[in-house]
Amino acid sequence: MKIVKLAAIDIGSNAIRLLISNVIQKEKETLFKKDALYRLPVRLGADTFRNGLISESSIKKLEHTLLGFHHMMEASEVEHYYGCATSAMREANNGKEVIEHLKEKTGIHIELINGKREAEIIYSTQISDSIDPTKNYMYVDVGGGSTEITIFNNHQVIASNSFKIGTVRILLDKVESNDWKQMGEWLKTQSQAIQDMSLIGSGGNITRLFKMSLKEKHEPLHYNEILQHYKNISRFSYNDRIELLDLKPDRADVILPASEVFMFIMENAGAENVYVPKIGLADGITKLIFKKISEKTATTAG
Repeated sequence: MKIVKLAAIDIGSNAIRLLISNVIQKEKETLFKKDALYRLPVRLGADTFRNGLISESSIKKLEHTLLGFHHMMEASEVEHYYGCATSAMREANNGKEVIEHLKEKTGIHIELINGKREAEIIYSTQISDSIDPTKNYMYVDVGGGSTEITIFNNHQVIASNSFKIGTVRILLDKVESNDWKQMGEWLKTQSQAIQDMSLIGSGGNITRLFKMSLKEKHEPLHYNEILQHYKNISRFSYNDRIELLDLKPDRADVILPASEVFMFIMENAGAENVYVPKIGLADGITKLIFKKISEKTATTAG
């Protein structure tokens, strides 16, 4: 048995995450076990979607955060890592400059990835392994700045798209009616050719809604259950959501627009259920790192 320690850094629009995992290689299988997950609410989307730039204060927060991640990886004896940034950093006019600055200050390299690449990385988590592969599924990741949608059947990607509709963007009133229209039309077009569609949802908000529903691991959330959560949470003020519903401050405001996005997608795709396997970009990054290591080892051995 061989154990490799890997780390994934995900710089999103609402938060930054470091996932440290143990990859356990046995004779007949490889296991991916999460060792530690760190999440900091550095809301870069508030800068980018409002002003088009990552602010100096946010750059400082990024420096401190990545330096902390660097120390955690050193202390955990991480052998390989990969870091990427999504829509907020990608769309910022100074995004590339910030990436270079962070590398100089922290020694950590971050890659800017587009929506399609983000969807591909998440799909590599093999999310369909735990569900019926003969059915049609629409994978939906609702982030702070964008929503990634991938449709697949029998482990094969049929279609994918990325839309500039995200929770932070909605809160800042930066999503146009035409954005919703485009996503709705795409969903309707795709669902016409594919019957009996179910959703697979990822992201902190749908995971939180699933937890609030007290469901078993493999049970889906029904559209009406999401709607009921939405109505219930809407009754509370922002402060009461934190105090009475036990939501984190950076979750208490974005959970409502996230619910709206999921319900909109389900309505336009004709889907009644969403499965929540608790996977995300960081999990996909871990699989990506391991795949590259394995390919390199195989090439060297050949």
